[in-house]
Amino acid sequence: MIELTESRNDPMASLPAATIERLRIYEELLCKWQRKINLVSESSLSDIWARHFLDSYQLLNFAGIWTQWVDLGSGGGFPGLVIGIASDSPNHMVHLIEADKRKAAFLREVSRETGARIEIHVGRIERVLPELCRKTKFDVVSARALAPLEDLARLAAPALTTGALGMFLKGKDFASELTNSPTLSNFDHTLVGRQSDPTARIILLRWRDLATAHV
Repeated sequence: MIELTESRNDPMASLPAATIERLRIYEELLCKWQRKINLVSESSLSDIWARHFLDSYQLLNFAGIWTQWVDLGSGGGFPGLVIGIASDSPNHMVHLIEADKRKAAFLREVSRETGARIEIHVGRIERVLPELCRKTKFDVVSARALAPLEDLARLAAPALTTGALGMFLKGKDFASELTNSPTLSNFDHTLVGRQSDPTARIILLRWRDLATAHV
């Protein structure tokens, strides 16, 4: 296990003006839809850029070369929708999986208004991800505030076992999740500091042996 500390410099400062504008559109729509459905905590609305946008965007620092990304339980779009908005390459595609139809409608509106390279799949992860993995080889699978690490490893297994890098944003109790995850023996993992919270971490998981390991 390796632990890294992310730079405290703001990596979003150098984003193109067009990307910043798309994120502003996202921010406006998030505040509008928040009045109808619960997308983020109310206390975080005054700090959307740091708490949500930067927290999501920082994953690009560790993703390496990728073309296909899948985000599990996307909810309000973090981190997957931010990645899709920030990734301008025509070779990039981000898939968002969300079971809640109202949240999926929100994701569609943001995607439409920002022109993000996003595909939205409505349904439970257990059903949708295996189907997607039969057609697409993913380079990255991500999730934020979705489930304990042991459950994430199980949910993400169709992507992880075919070579995807797992990128999971966890809170201050990350250490206990690592301890309570017997499946972790099948992975090489790295801890990366989260810019939104010095006590939290991003857990990077890489399937150790594609030929012999099983979740």
